[in-house]
Amino acid sequence: MKRLIDVFLSGLGLLVLSPFLVVISILIALESKGCVFFKQIRVGKNQHPFYLIKFRTMYQDAERFGQLTVGMRDPRITRVGYFLRKYKLDELPQLLNVLGGQMSMVGPRPEVPKYVQLYSQDQLKVLSVKPGITDWASINYFNENELLANSATPEQTYIDEIMPKKLALNLKYIESNNWLSDIGIIVQTVLRIFKK
Repeated sequence: MKRLIDVFLSGLGLLVLSPFLVVISILIALESKGCVFFKQIRVGKNQHPFYLIKFRTMYQDAERFGQLTVGMRDPRITRVGYFLRKYKLDELPQLLNVLGGQMSMVGPRPEVPKYVQLYSQDQLKVLSVKPGITDWASINYFNENELLANSATPEQTYIDEIMPKKLALNLKYIESNNWLSDIGIIVQTVLRIFKK
């Protein structure tokens, strides 16, 4: 049932949003050099790596200076990128990941290998399900970049404070997830974006 919903929603989303996605692609290409899309290795279900797809929101090769984004005014972020990040529009290409079966509409957000290596044995249980575009942690930490911007040591704050809390929410989701709760998470995510 979950896979059927994923295929239906991702396919419908790509079809309906295609004109909008083309416009975003053109704006990104006009503002700065580089590919319109940004691909990054993330860890998926059963610890299988895959390429997560986003719209590029930073200048080319910006990831060399760190994988965490600190605040919405990070100088590596382009003007178009700032707008895309603010409304989470940079995440839309992940509908392709959902259609391809690497991700689900709802599930624990996939992490980069660097941070997965820090998971405890219990936290690794989040990798027993497909990662998703959104989850309870995404809603609760919608302004994660701003939280990190207020820290003197952003990466340590992420590792010691934010990541464990997000993983705890993901573990609770795994214990009680069903398609009704998934729809609730999708609705809450959309409402949170419009409150921005």
